[in-house]
Amino acid sequence: MSSDLLEALNALEKQKGISRDVLVEAIETALVTAYRRNFNQAQNVRVDLNMDAGTMKVFSRKDVVEEIEDDRLQISLEEARKVNPLYEIGDVLEEEVTPRNFGRIAAQTAKQVVTQRVREAERGMIYDEYVDRQDDIVNGVVERLDPRNIYVSLGKVEAVLPQNEQIPSETYRPHDRIKVYITKVERAARGPQVFVSRTHPGLLRRLFEMEVPEIYDGIVEIKSIAREAGDRSKISVYAHDEDVDPVGSCVGARGNRVQTIVDELSGEKIDIVEWSENPEIFVANALSPAKVLDVLVNEEDKSTTVVVPDYQLSLAIGKRGQNARLAAKLTGWKIDIKSEADATELGIYPRTVTDEPEEQWEDGEWTEDGADLYDEQGTGEELEPEDIDLYEDVQEDDESKED
Repeated sequence: MSSDLLEALNALEKQKGISRDVLVEAIETALVTAYRRNFNQAQNVRVDLNMDAGTMKVFSRKDVVEEIEDDRLQISLEEARKVNPLYEIGDVLEEEVTPRNFGRIAAQTAKQVVTQRVREAERGMIYDEYVDRQDDIVNGVVERLDPRNIYVSLGKVEAVLPQNEQIPSETYRPHDRIKVYITKVERAARGPQVFVSRTHPGLLRRLFEMEVPEIYDGIVEIKSIAREAGDRSKISVYAHDEDVDPVGSCVGARGNRVQTIVDELSGEKIDIVEWSENPEIFVANALSPAKVLDVLVNEEDKSTTVVVPDYQLSLAIGKRGQNARLAAKLTGWKIDIKSEADATELGIYPRTVTDEPEEQWEDGEWTEDGADLYDEQGTGEELEPEDIDLYEDVQEDDESKED
């Protein structure tokens, strides 16, 4: 074996991270196949590579038996003991059968094996690198386009941007630099296959993590995202530090933080609202920029009825129902929007009694169980029991309180 091959194996071990032992084992296996193919030998053989001495030898292997059935694979005990008297039945006799011109064949075979293993190792390393970056954002360059897919170069690999993952309003041209979100990495015969997206909600999440230090540091958390890519998105945020304004942190000074993300997404509108564990507050926030008068919650079927001023009904619903649809996705609650006039006609607004009277009447003096009754205009005047539904479990002997 030439010293050049030995040096090449050592270099590959350092540069590509491929173990020399793995390469040697692969070469030995390939040389066995080459020996049988080129010398029409069907016997069992083994190739031994001595990396220190730089030598290569081929050994035939025969089982020691009492009766020979195939002389290419077996040898009698008598013949075996002529080689070494210590052989017994069941042992394996090895005999060197290295051809004179096997060196040239070995060199060609070794080159092919090394090339193939290097290619496989590189593919494996690329796969390991990008599978770890799944659900992450990367920079890419548009390489080429076809009627269905766009192919984006990520440096070491070419990613596929399917048609359904492209923003409809965007136009892609070769050499354009874009940010993409890795959705899936698969092994393939020609190397790892990487699939990316421009419409995935995760892209929006990662962009905010890059632009807003408070999100990256965990002070502000993105609770949910609802996105119709290329048109409009809503995100809900929550601050773990009460001194931090989560919405203001995401918007930035003069809106510079959110504007950077809007520009990256080709003008996609982004509504940032504050998350709340109270569904009434959360749903009202999610319908921004519409003003909400009241939110009635039905816990059983997780639905809400939202009352808005008459002149803001169309704003609350949005173009083709987009604002209401995104708000429902963002909150996870069904949302039925009613105008103030319709809600009043149905008798669901204004609410005359609330489960939490202290939130509805702050100046009045309420009993512990909330049995006091006040008119819905908020004058503080007491009403007779027959004029309004009473709270459950009202004590009959409760005395009315003066305003």
